[in-house]
Amino acid sequence: MSEAALLQLLDVLADGTLHSGETLAQRFGISRAALAKRVAHLRDWGVEVAAQAGAGYRLHQPLERLDAARIAAALAPATRVQVLIRTDSTNTQMLAADPACDPQVLFAESQTQGRGRRGRDWVSPFGANLYCSIGWTFAAWPARLTALPLAIAVALARVVAEVGLPEVGIKWPNDLHVGGRKLAGILIEPRGEAGGSCRVVVGVGLNVAMSAQQASAVTQPWISLGEALAAVGKPLPSRNTLAAALARELTTALGHFALHGFSPFAAEWQRRDVLRDQAVRIEATPSFEGIARGVDGDGGLIVETSSGRQLVHAGDVSVRAA
Repeated sequence: MSEAALLQLLDVLADGTLHSGETLAQRFGISRAALAKRVAHLRDWGVEVAAQAGAGYRLHQPLERLDAARIAAALAPATRVQVLIRTDSTNTQMLAADPACDPQVLFAESQTQGRGRRGRDWVSPFGANLYCSIGWTFAAWPARLTALPLAIAVALARVVAEVGLPEVGIKWPNDLHVGGRKLAGILIEPRGEAGGSCRVVVGVGLNVAMSAQQASAVTQPWISLGEALAAVGKPLPSRNTLAAALARELTTALGHFALHGFSPFAAEWQRRDVLRDQAVRIEATPSFEGIARGVDGDGGLIVETSSGRQLVHAGDVSVRAA
């Protein structure tokens, strides 16, 4: 089944209205059985296509595909933007991309092997969310690169705040939360050697309009941007508008971090810190509990325990409410 044929069908169904199966088959010059196979392939992509006996097909909700040109128009002219229909992981692809082309931004409509922190899978149904990776090369290794995930979290929070959720929180080190449910995650993978240039791949997954069915494999409380905005009476922007804002804000943040480090982001991170003064359990070896007291200049989590303050760095550590 060619990707082009599936996209043709998807683009017709994208308006979210009911389309007659007979009309669709005639439009594409195929049999009803062949049409049903194309619908099945779209479902394999994670697209929710409802079938109504005797009436036809419709999407669970309208779908807007990403447009690289529209996204690039919001960025500096030298920034390369690409949109893939399907890929294993945008971070994997960006890690393999030529650093000479940095800064570059890669979006995918869906991922088959999306990755989160600590090796977790990132559920990535087609066209429901934003999956993005940015390739960025620092001329020299930043002094406090460990704080970059926190700076990127602030930049992403600014995007969400601008569309109507000013109180979005950050759970250390860089997950966005609304009402105790995860809205977005960030995975940063650095490459380079001390004393030379440093390349980072910044991966972001933002839940935009994912349904409960599409998220059936998600194992933690989550929320979509659409649901969060609806709760406060705000409309959901188009995916292209969001994608352009995300790419613009994150590339700007990377530029600022290169010049000034974490300091321009620190106060806002502290204000959005959802763990501040909360009892937490640090899943490490050995595990321990304490009270979260913010972060230091390197992005480490300060935890006050019965035996004194301990500093926790991201790595393979998990933090949970105690």
